[in-house]
Amino acid sequence: MSIQILQYEFLGPIPLEEWGPPMEKLVYLILSRDKDKFNIVYVGDCEKTEDKSFFLQHSQYKCWVDHSGSEKSLYLAILPLFESDSERRKIIFQKIIAHYKPLCNSADMPKSKPDYIVRKSEDVNTKSEKIVCLCCGAEMKPEKLLQKSTLFRCTGCGLSDTRMNC
Repeated sequence: MSIQILQYEFLGPIPLEEWGPPMEKLVYLILSRDKDKFNIVYVGDCEKTEDKSFFLQHSQYKCWVDHSGSEKSLYLAILPLFESDSERRKIIFQKIIAHYKPLCNSADMPKSKPDYIVRKSEDVNTKSEKIVCLCCGAEMKPEKLLQKSTLFRCTGCGLSDTRMNC
C-alpha cells in the first residue's frame, strides 16, 4: 500500500502502533485518519533509529494525539531515501510543510514575507498641492472624489493614481 504526497510515493499508511524499528534515511508523515481520509498532522525526517519508542518519546507526540483525537487514529507513512543526504531530505520536508502546513509543524513553518513593498505616501492636499505623474512628469488632476480617497488622472499619459484624503 502507498500514498502519494506531492510527487513522492510514501509507503503506508500503517497504524503508528504497528511500527517497529529500524528506520534509516527517510522522511516520515504522521497522519490522522478521519473515516476514509488521511490528514497530515506532522512531517519529520530521520537519519537512523533503532529505538522502539522513537515516536512515543517524540516532542510533538501530544500534539499528534490532540489533533487526531486518539492514539488509535495515528498512522505512519514513510519515504525511504537510502541513497540521499540530509539536504535532500530537508528539501522534501520543506516542500511538504509549505504545501500542507501540518498543524504540529508550526515551529518549522517558514515565515512568509509579503511580495510587495508599502510606500510611504506624502500628505496630499488636493486643492493646493500639485501632484506630478511618476510616469511622465506631467500634472495629475483630480478626476473623482471618493469617500476616503481621490482618484487622480495624468494629463499627459493618462495614468491614474489614488491618494487618501486628509
